[in-house]
Amino acid sequence: MVDVTDATFQTDVLDRSMQVPVVVDLWAPWCGPCKTLGPILETVIGETNGKVVLAKLNVDDNPATAQAFQVQGIPAVYALKNGQVVDSFVGAQGEPAVREFVGRLLPSAEEIAIEQLLEAGDEQSLKQVLELISDHHVAVPALAEILIARGDNDEALALLARVPETADVRRIAALARTGGEVAAAPDSELDAKLTSLLDRVKADDAARQEYLDLLEVMGADDPRTAEYRKQLSARLF
Repeated sequence: MVDVTDATFQTDVLDRSMQVPVVVDLWAPWCGPCKTLGPILETVIGETNGKVVLAKLNVDDNPATAQAFQVQGIPAVYALKNGQVVDSFVGAQGEPAVREFVGRLLPSAEEIAIEQLLEAGDEQSLKQVLELISDHHVAVPALAEILIARGDNDEALALLARVPETADVRRIAALARTGGEVAAAPDSELDAKLTSLLDRVKADDAARQEYLDLLEVMGADDPRTAEYRKQLSARLF
């Protein structure tokens, strides 16, 4: 159990809910039903051994968060997963109702199995995840990188098409299209390649895509990336 404030709500509730369900108990010292419900929440959630987290917030001391929840009465209890409210109730509840509420937040047998497979992280385990959820946002990129490492670049690109584009997905797709060229090439050879492509980026779509892919794999930490992006803009516009 953690006491949260307006200042710590982002870290202790929203950010934490990306890893584990968080139950927010909105209460006040003068609220009689809050004093009844609080210990029940602490007991039931404590029995989950960390699978669910309890965050208590005093609405008198933290009006901004209370207002954000549009609280009409207390106790008010909200369950958050992945930064979003997924369940709630208002008013004191008995232990059976609280157990049912918390039970809905616990991972299912399938979710536990997927978590174990992702932790294993080998090719067969990741494929088993995709048999359950074909567009799993963690398993797809992880398996794509395994495929790229052994040269199955087309298969990796087809796999990546299952998930929305993110910065990591763009990087892995670029790695597949370049076939590991960036990692293997000396700096001088890579510079020569980019310079050669730069002369063709405006009229040649394939050259422009290859140029962008090379920069994507080089990454923002490479001091040359920003300069090459400026040169690309100058050629295109």
